[in-house]
Amino acid sequence: MRNGKYSWLGWLFYFILFELVMYFGLRYLLSDMGMPDQVQAENTIVPNWVKAVTFILLYILGLLIVVMLVSNLMPSKYRGQLMRWVYLALAGMLIMLFLLF
Repeated sequence: MRNGKYSWLGWLFYFILFELVMYFGLRYLLSDMGMPDQVQAENTIVPNWVKAVTFILLYILGLLIVVMLVSNLMPSKYRGQLMRWVYLALAGMLIMLFLLF
């Protein structure tokens, strides 16, 4: 991490890039799952529930992989700051989950 007044802007760019890659990648990967039209006579809860759970699990797996890679590359004195971005990513996952449906 850079030591500067505006170093968080660089990390914000990487964070937004990570979120976009994860969202569009998982959206493409899970495009065949679930039913897009929720207003139907038959039950659509189960296919969409499977899609939601799969999205959450794959997102958390991707987040863990990125956190392990980044924490190994950065100095140990900055690893505490990484958790802020992880918590922000988990909050962003909920927003992306609503956008997915």
